[in-house]
Amino acid sequence: MSRKSLLFLFFVASFASVCILYAQEGLQQQVGQLKESMAKNKQALAQYTWVETVTISLKGEEKKQQHYQVQMGPDGKPQKTSLDSAPAAQPQSSGRGGRLKQRVIEKKKEEYEDYAEQMKALAGQYVPPDKDLIQAAYAKGNISMAPGPGGVKLVIHNYVKPDDSMTLTIDKEQKQLQSIQIASYMDGPSDGMNLTVRFDRLPDGTNHVSSTTVEGVSKQLTVATQNGNYQKR
Repeated sequence: MSRKSLLFLFFVASFASVCILYAQEGLQQQVGQLKESMAKNKQALAQYTWVETVTISLKGEEKKQQHYQVQMGPDGKPQKTSLDSAPAAQPQSSGRGGRLKQRVIEKKKEEYEDYAEQMKALAGQYVPPDKDLIQAAYAKGNISMAPGPGGVKLVIHNYVKPDDSMTLTIDKEQKQLQSIQIASYMDGPSDGMNLTVRFDRLPDGTNHVSSTTVEGVSKQLTVATQNGNYQKR
């Protein structure tokens, strides 16, 4: 091999090493800024109460809506108080056929409500993102960075479950989360769950989850949450 060829290969290898090092430093910086931003917002949100509206839909048809007053508890987790009055007792259908039909309806209702609760519980493992889990994913090399409109995207694999993915879109100027896209699953990969999270800012700059949409693919069940009416305590 000629000397020119060797010099060219050395240049390419050196340039590639610099690019990799630059990318690693950029990723480390983004992860650090994200963790710092989340910690500040968590403290700021502790000063607020807000109203959460949860709508459960099955095959596109609304089945249930719930309203909660929410505030951050001493453990840093949301504490919810129902704002809904107790549901009125349903009249019992007369006759054996009517009672059987009523039992079938009640059983189906219990099934989708139980599944909806499982979906919400799984979504709660992803949102809000946990700084320690993010650091663990970074240490394992499970985070990659890509440019996005007005900011950057951090893509995390194996965050909660094997082969899941979470894409965080971060505003470059504000250094705050804009949205989260999650592809996960319930009991197994064939029982997929998709989660979309949108963020907004309060007048004092506090970043917060404005809406979440959780889709249980196999059950065609959707749990949509809207947060609003933020008030300082």
